[in-house]
Amino acid sequence: MDHATGGTRIDRRALTAVVVTVVLWASAFVSIRVSAEHYAPGALALGRLLIASLALGCVFLLKRGTLPDRRAWPGIAGAGVMWFGVYMVALNWGEQLVDAGTAAMLVNIGPVLIALLSGWLLKEGFPPLLLAGMAVSFAGAAVVGLSMSGGGSSSLAGVVLCLVAAVTYAAGVVAQKPALRYASPMQVTTFGCFVGALACLPFGGQLLADLPAAPLPATLNLVYLGLFPTALAFSTWAYALARTTAGKLGATTYAVPAVVVLISWITLEEVPGWLTLLGGAVCLAGVAVSRLPARRPTAPPAPEQPPPGPVAGPAAAKEARGAASGTDEQVEVG
Repeated sequence: MDHATGGTRIDRRALTAVVVTVVLWASAFVSIRVSAEHYAPGALALGRLLIASLALGCVFLLKRGTLPDRRAWPGIAGAGVMWFGVYMVALNWGEQLVDAGTAAMLVNIGPVLIALLSGWLLKEGFPPLLLAGMAVSFAGAAVVGLSMSGGGSSSLAGVVLCLVAAVTYAAGVVAQKPALRYASPMQVTTFGCFVGALACLPFGGQLLADLPAAPLPATLNLVYLGLFPTALAFSTWAYALARTTAGKLGATTYAVPAVVVLISWITLEEVPGWLTLLGGAVCLAGVAVSRLPARRPTAPPAPEQPPPGPVAGPAAAKEARGAASGTDEQVEVG
């Protein structure tokens, strides 16, 4: 199944899918903060993926889905292991060792890597507006990260884990994009989640140990993480990715830090400072710049054609022949 992207423009339904993805992924950071206090990083990732796999599997069966084309499996397996599996474990673990602001700033290297890898491996190129918008958004993400750090300590291991999360996030997106040429977004998301859950099965013992001791709010947040930021948001992401370039879609995730600030303000009553709000606004401005359509080169004006001469009628042709004959006679007489 070949899904054309239709160029770099994105339709309204895909744009709605992007908005849903950004909001749900931003909410995941808040839910992770609640659950991570009672679940180990690997257990949290496995529980989230098992719940998402159950939900996606039910939808897949109700819609009588079929197995993906074999040409899609390398991308599905790559995204499943790297993005659904390693990324979630590394991020959960990294956030236990560094403050949230530093983690957000490091993970936001991911969209830059997506643009570089997709421009090189997927031949998407390097549009100037996309690169400019990403630079602006990264600066905003850095401001948000520094303003939210609160002087917290950062360990080298935590920094490395967050960088691993950023790299596997980018690699997963770039692996997923080619798979969408041969499989539907539902197939890519469902089987990618299955692969991620299989990759995290070694943490099953830890999940069984943490589950009985965890309080109800932490477990409810785990269920929320599986149903919405994973099952739903990864599906809407794949839907949008099938309709635009990986680099351009990756740039939209720079809006996540700004939305995290807003959700934390509403749900956790964490009033952001002016520097945080400024950084969030800069993030959104950068996303807006990256979404601007590229200018089409104007074609040079066509050279002016000389006006056509008068069409010679029968009388004019006869007169011309007579003039030519007279000239000949003059030459002969002379």
